[in-house]
Amino acid sequence: MDRTIYLDHAATTPVRPEVRSEMMIYMSDLFGNASSLYGLGQTSKKAIDAAREQVAGLIGAKPEEIYFTSGGSESDNWAVKGVFFAQQKKGRHVITSAIEHHAVLESCKQLEKMGGELTVLPVDSAGMVDPDDVKKAIRPNTVLISVMHANNEIGTVQPIAEIGKIAKEAEVTFHVDTVQSVGHYPVDVQAMNCDLLAISAHKLYGPKGVGAAYIRKGTKIRPMILGGGQERKRRAGTENVAGIAGLAKAAELAGAELDESMERESALRDKLREAIEENIPDVRLNGHPTQRLANNLNMSFAGVEGEAILLRLDREGVCASTGSACTTGSLEPSHVLMALGLSHEQTHGSIRFTMGNSNNAAHMDYVAKVMAKIVGQLRDMSPTYEPGKS
Repeated sequence: MDRTIYLDHAATTPVRPEVRSEMMIYMSDLFGNASSLYGLGQTSKKAIDAAREQVAGLIGAKPEEIYFTSGGSESDNWAVKGVFFAQQKKGRHVITSAIEHHAVLESCKQLEKMGGELTVLPVDSAGMVDPDDVKKAIRPNTVLISVMHANNEIGTVQPIAEIGKIAKEAEVTFHVDTVQSVGHYPVDVQAMNCDLLAISAHKLYGPKGVGAAYIRKGTKIRPMILGGGQERKRRAGTENVAGIAGLAKAAELAGAELDESMERESALRDKLREAIEENIPDVRLNGHPTQRLANNLNMSFAGVEGEAILLRLDREGVCASTGSACTTGSLEPSHVLMALGLSHEQTHGSIRFTMGNSNNAAHMDYVAKVMAKIVGQLRDMSPTYEPGKS
């Protein structure tokens, strides 16, 4: 191929030209501080207000329920810790799942060290949380349930609406990490019955360093960043107007193109999967076979190391991942794949391909061909590969 084939859109996405153009307006002439009373500042404030409406529209929320943050990790941290500290009169028990993003899991573990009580729910071999397990785990002192919508590594989409209904009936605050799903899968806060939700701009062709938190009106939550009165006194700090405008434009484009992009990317995903399974023996699909993100394909290749595959893919002009980008370089096996019941060998032999708007069918043909060559070469050198064992 003449150019790099980028298949790591779950890690980050390129900023769309339309988004860059929108941002440049607020990085040049319209640079005012949104807290200022003069015209230049008020222009920035109007841009933020318009962005709030745009992001709210993408997820079925009200504009006043959207708060801009530095990204998904901040939004997740704020939800978990903010609810915990605001609702301690009710209790100190938090429920989450074994395959959450580290932003949620590490926040929960920190609270546990501070006297919180934590229940980590298992998932099945496809990465699904059982709603009945959620219901059974709720106690009188439960203050928060946090279950992600779609997993960043394996793409499995959870039965969020059902879990949200259980939380609502039990009067427990429900948080959903939608960093991977917003802009790539239908998200509606009313249908999901959620009280809090996390968004990251750079996962939907927006800029890095900006995101949003949805907080349903009436939800008891403490601010995480104190200082000025920005974001209605809930999140201090001079607003990143250019970044917020970029997020809004990305949200607008994602909403308009959602159905089309899901159809196209799921076709590419299935094409690559079929080609790999046809040409490479002893492979395993990780995650739910159908209830998954349209653009996510995670597979384990018996007898080889994922890192070795990635290095060779890079030489062939292909960018992919061997786990979540946040933990790339770690020798520890993926906590997500381990939760599915995979062995250490299977987790270390996993590759994640995530498609995006720059990919086409020819890319899938090329990647499948290159993968067959790479896996074959590595297995020829592997002392552990046993044919017929996936």
